[in-house]
Amino acid sequence: MPRDPNATPKGAARRPGVGPVVSAAHLAAGGMPELSEVEFALAMATNAFNRWMTRCMTAAGEEGLSPLEVFLLHTVNHRGRQKTLADICLVLNIEDTHTVTYALKKLEARGLVESGRRGKEKTVGITRAGEAACNRYQEIREAVLVGAMRHLSLDPDDVSNIAALLRVLSGHYDQAARAAASL
Repeated sequence: MPRDPNATPKGAARRPGVGPVVSAAHLAAGGMPELSEVEFALAMATNAFNRWMTRCMTAAGEEGLSPLEVFLLHTVNHRGRQKTLADICLVLNIEDTHTVTYALKKLEARGLVESGRRGKEKTVGITRAGEAACNRYQEIREAVLVGAMRHLSLDPDDVSNIAALLRVLSGHYDQAARAAASL
């Protein structure tokens, strides 16, 4: 039996006569309007998260970093191990390696990361200044974000399930991107 496109999804609160909350009604008019809701929410969350990362890093004393540069700094700092460009791009699902290369050069020029070698491969590692910036960021994050999120009384398992769902969705979008590229 076909699904009613105007039906309220389980757990959602809709007002009569009000459709899904989307930024592109023409996309929501298709077979799965809920996906358009997810896409709009992802876009809003991405923009808010990017703004948060840059403002938090500015508060941590490193002004002027782009969201990618902040994300890369945390990734390079992760577990205190040297990483290759290929490792970083694979983990972060970044296809355009030149954007990562450029961002890493900017971080290196600021003294936050340093280049190295593992055999023939070029690596990147965190510097003391970079680690200190990440630690200040973490302190600010705990104070202003984690504290506020705790007031929501979210079940930690639910938060982990949301993260898992987003990772699964990223795989579907990757597959759809490959299919679209072959058209």
